Amino acid sequence: MGEIPQTYYEFVMDFAPYLYVIPPDTPDYQSGRAVSSAAFAIEFLYDVYFAERNSTVKLQIFSKILDLADFIIAQQCTDPNKQAYGGFRSNENSQLYYSIDACRAIPALLKAYMLTDYSRNSLLDACRLAALTFLRNMQNQNQQGGFARYVDADNNFDLKMDVECLYGLIGLKKLIEIDAPNILLYQEIAEKLVGFLREGFENLYLWFDPSDQKWHRVGLTENEVYDDVFAYALLGLNEWEGWSLSCRKVYTALNNARHNKQYPAYNPAICWAGYIDVVSRFVACDYYDSVTAGILWRVRRIHDMPSYAFSYQVVKRFMDKWMFWGVKHKDYSPVENKYSVITVSWLGSLLVNYAEAPTTRFMQIVKSQGEPVTLYPAIEIGDSISYGEPIDITAIVNVARADEIAVLEPGYVINDYIIVYTYARLRPQDKIRFGGLDYEVLTCEQFSWRGDPHYFKATCRRMVAQ
Repeated sequence: MGEIPQTYYEFVMDFAPYLYVIPPDTPDYQSGRAVSSAAFAIEFLYDVYFAERNSTVKLQIFSKILDLADFIIAQQCTDPNKQAYGGFRSNENSQLYYSIDACRAIPALLKAYMLTDYSRNSLLDACRLAALTFLRNMQNQNQQGGFARYVDADNNFDLKMDVECLYGLIGLKKLIEIDAPNILLYQEIAEKLVGFLREGFENLYLWFDPSDQKWHRVGLTENEVYDDVFAYALLGLNEWEGWSLSCRKVYTALNNARHNKQYPAYNPAICWAGYIDVVSRFVACDYYDSVTAGILWRVRRIHDMPSYAFSYQVVKRFMDKWMFWGVKHKDYSPVENKYSVITVSWLGSLLVNYAEAPTTRFMQIVKSQGEPVTLYPAIEIGDSISYGEPIDITAIVNVARADEIAVLEPGYVINDYIIVYTYARLRPQDKIRFGGLDYEVLTCEQFSWRGDPHYFKATCRRMVAQ
């Protein structure tokens, strides 16, 4: 278990369920309070509750979680004559009841229910109503099996079906464990959902539109996707069926999207970009969608330890900068001057749950025999290269052997080259400092074990200025 990020904890305690806060401490009243913010705040505070040892603080957390749960329930439609019956308003001032908000609310309410030792039945009742009435009704609006996107207070539907709703599998699975009399109904909803949305998920589409019977993305040529949609969907499907071929395929595709000349500072091991071109497999914007560094931690801790460790290191070092919903690749400056309660909640979960103990043989070797190396990521590439904030990493460093360097470049000898083994995904043209000398990364090769990234081997050359 990692340490409780005190700044993040206090921020969520003070401002959830507001969506955004204008620095330093003014809630964004225009965006208001939302079910999504309350739900993800509960998830984070639930983790903090079990990490905290002070009984007085634990009581405060318990009280806040129940307050947030009450807020969510207050947004639930309780009119049986409405198509939205059982759904949750996305915002306290909204008249729209999104399926994804029910998918977000159910796991959070169930955690609050478990925290009360299963004694507060109103929490379970709200989840039953959301799943068996609202989500089932949204699923029945289409023959395919996905959930309709939303219904408004006047019973008007948007029938598009979002891949992101695979996140709802987390709550459905937990209901199967808790609510025995309705197991078959929950299973039926989940199996129909997966049966239809898997195609769009695997092929990296965002939604299906029944009006034209096609899957869709965004962008002028529909080549781009929102990264957080797939992070949430991946988390849900992985919870339902484990690290399946579907999960591995999607994670690998998005985590291997590359930087380019337009966005040279991008490193997917830290976090995914807000937009990714899944056809060309390049990043499609200049900022990280900060929340995905948090959403992905459960998957990465088991299936991508290098990204898990590197992402944690970057977020922990620049915690104040990462409180915004979007931060620029090159310097982590905010896209918009708004702290995000959802982002802070997810990143807080990454930090409080981080397990420092090495879980791979390579990381054990690095911890016992590794040497300190400073990474300077390339952030601007042109006539000259600019580098970003330095990051300290640990690596195994060897002087290159003659058989490891195909061609010695003019003016260099074999001792000018080193081989670096590390968990950090180095990129060509990054700079590292080792033993007082600067080296440019020439190539970086990934090594995997049973299909999961294990470590990286980089060939580096002493920089001319040295």
